[in-house]
Amino acid sequence: MKNDLLSIGKMAAMNRVSITTLRLYDEKGLLKPRYTDPETGYRYYDIDQNARLDMIAYMKELGMSLSQIREALEKEDISLIEELLSQKNEQIHQQMRELKAQHDAVERAILSIERCRKSPATGTLSLEYIDRRYIWGIPCSANFYSDDVHSYEHQLRELRLKLEETGFSQIHSYNIGTSIAQEDFEQDHFVAKEIFIFANRRDQEGTHTSQVVESGMYACVYLDNYDDEIHYARLLREYCLRNGYRIAGDYLCEVMTGFNVFDSDPRSMFLRLQVPVTFQKNG
Repeated sequence: MKNDLLSIGKMAAMNRVSITTLRLYDEKGLLKPRYTDPETGYRYYDIDQNARLDMIAYMKELGMSLSQIREALEKEDISLIEELLSQKNEQIHQQMRELKAQHDAVERAILSIERCRKSPATGTLSLEYIDRRYIWGIPCSANFYSDDVHSYEHQLRELRLKLEETGFSQIHSYNIGTSIAQEDFEQDHFVAKEIFIFANRRDQEGTHTSQVVESGMYACVYLDNYDDEIHYARLLREYCLRNGYRIAGDYLCEVMTGFNVFDSDPRSMFLRLQVPVTFQKNG
């Protein structure tokens, strides 16, 4: 009988698999040898078993596990194979969505660092056109301007918990922003209104309903110390008054980068303070 069969080595070489793989398939019940020598334990295969080995390889390429392949082959039910493949298809799509989210997070981080590196020095006042942006946030439950950075950290934690509940991915990779109502800012009342993330268009078009921050001209000032925000925000308001710019919306503080190197350090930030402005045209 053995003369009509293939040794495990020949079967492995013919199908470009290892002997170890064929032994594993035997142990898992996927592909039993046609004959096993009771004295030597050597395995022998029929060339007709190549078709089953091809089917196993095909199912593995589709991403099915060995246990799923065994179940499908044992039941010989093509509808079961379809069901397993449908489940695998959804799993792959989920992995693609997660990879896309990670890719977006990496790109946001690169852009954030690049913007920080190329931004003006601390104290620089400027007039800039800023394109449309999307934000998603929550009302501030405490006014961190009347406290210290620890109060801000509590607000940030509340935001991130809410982001997790809402299903945002890569929550630590979004740029953070806070706002003060236009009326409060103009009257020198520093009362935190909202804390939010700057989301992207894909979030806006997905399941998350974001607010739109319209494009326009913004008076801006840059700084690298959280504790100096109020001082520079006042300089920003004076800059608008001095140049005849009319404030046209809420004040925004954008954390362009926020990296902590040591646990003992306070949060290191590079900020862009900004207000939308309009101009009075002559004639």
